[in-house]
Amino acid sequence: MLINGPLSSKIPLFHSQPVAYPSFPSKSHISSLLFSALRLRGKPQPPRSLFMASRTFLCFHYGKLFLPFTTTKFIPSSKRPFKNLSFSSISCSLNTPQPTLEPKSQLDSPPNVVKILEERGLLESITSENLRLAGSDQTAGPLKVYCGFDPTAESLHLGNLLGLIVLSWFQKCGHKAVALIGGATGRIGDPSGKSQERPELDLETLENNIVGIMDIINKILSKNANLGSQKESNFVILNNYDWWKEVRLLDFLEQVGRYARVGSMMSKESVKKRLESEQGMSYTEFTYQLLQGYDFLYLFKNEGVNVQIGGSDQWGNITAGTELIRKILQAEGAYGLTFPLLLKSDGTKFGKSEDGAIWLSPSMLSPYKFYQYFFSVPDADVVRFLKILTFLNLEEINELASAMTRPSYVPNTAQRRLAEEITCFVHGEDGLNEALKATEALRPGSETILDSKTIEGIAEDVPSCSLPCNQVLNFSIVDLSVLSGLFESKSAARRLLKQGGLYLNNNRVDNDSKRIEAEDIVDGKVLLLSAGKKNKVVVRIS
Repeated sequence: MLINGPLSSKIPLFHSQPVAYPSFPSKSHISSLLFSALRLRGKPQPPRSLFMASRTFLCFHYGKLFLPFTTTKFIPSSKRPFKNLSFSSISCSLNTPQPTLEPKSQLDSPPNVVKILEERGLLESITSENLRLAGSDQTAGPLKVYCGFDPTAESLHLGNLLGLIVLSWFQKCGHKAVALIGGATGRIGDPSGKSQERPELDLETLENNIVGIMDIINKILSKNANLGSQKESNFVILNNYDWWKEVRLLDFLEQVGRYARVGSMMSKESVKKRLESEQGMSYTEFTYQLLQGYDFLYLFKNEGVNVQIGGSDQWGNITAGTELIRKILQAEGAYGLTFPLLLKSDGTKFGKSEDGAIWLSPSMLSPYKFYQYFFSVPDADVVRFLKILTFLNLEEINELASAMTRPSYVPNTAQRRLAEEITCFVHGEDGLNEALKATEALRPGSETILDSKTIEGIAEDVPSCSLPCNQVLNFSIVDLSVLSGLFESKSAARRLLKQGGLYLNNNRVDNDSKRIEAEDIVDGKVLLLSAGKKNKVVVRIS
């Protein structure tokens, strides 16, 4: 792409790689260059007037020659005076005189999204270095980037969040995001990174999962929906079942299967690992990479999607798509990009807790517990996670990293910032406020007045029990601590009480003879017992 300036003419033509000129050559100079090239090649010369009529600048190539020239209109291939003529879509200005091309480093150039991802540790591999150029070429229009999400559960989890973060970076840099729900591929299950075949889901469960996942994606990607000057939305959510439901097996084998090489499919890392396992791999799972590859081909052809992103374990599936596009459509310009898996500094996978996956849905994991998970990140990981999981600028992150080395640093300051940023991104301002309120209110010794709603808000995240009122009122705090399961024995309860670690509704209990009074029951409904800072029990009054 060559020309800077407002979009005044855009002709959908084929792709070429033109040489950028420092300024616009004159019409006579263009004609002379073109005619000289044709004479050197011994080719017939078209009328000189063909190149002297208007100001719509296009790109011409004959063999390896690339030159800008002018023409009055698009010439069908059947009527061209020479055969090997192809064009690329150009945005140009009709204002005169024509401006000089500005270098790409100008301030009005869009930020290079690939460079940003690389700087933040979000880039593992790309299928072509041309993606770096396409990511910041303001004359080429925005990229259209997709990431797939199979509905294997009713919520996405922390592993899926990286895909949404990378899509958001593309949005922030002026490109368009496509979230693809695997309504079809989810019925099979991606074998990548799995030691055994996924369990089959019934249609009702699948539909419920699709609804839940679409809701999460819509809430997150809509945060960037108004970025840029385009009037249309910069993201869309699609379901691949919409086109797979019309595909017949024989047609698929004829149109796609003949281009798939079994040796290449078996060389994929996800396939090799499963074939070496005791369980092996079913034919259904083996075909998954073809299905995902066809998704990319369909989106490239019908939706103008030219980039697929995914975790590093998706490299084989992504390249299957770029190969199908190259072989079947005989087209270039389809790219793949992978980001690294989220690992801790010790090499273990980040995203699991003692209770299982870190879900993004508040119905499966409360904003409070989500916040607490990131608040507890070790110092060794927090700076790297700030770069990967948040949109804070690198200068601010580096300042936080520098502050961590100073004697005056307040512990967990960086973790608090990480938890706040990522909780707000996933759960919004309301979810963050809920998490902050619960965090402050549930801190032993906090002066925040507890209410039953706040306590109930964490009841799913901490142990709880229900006791009749007559087993609570006038009951010894030591006996209640054992009855509720907070302590295994009265001696353990008394020992921590004497050490100042037993709390009732965040208030330290100093006397082991303390008995529960009516005013201790918050809103007449609940009690909160705490042993130290972390161990809590919610007691509901039934």
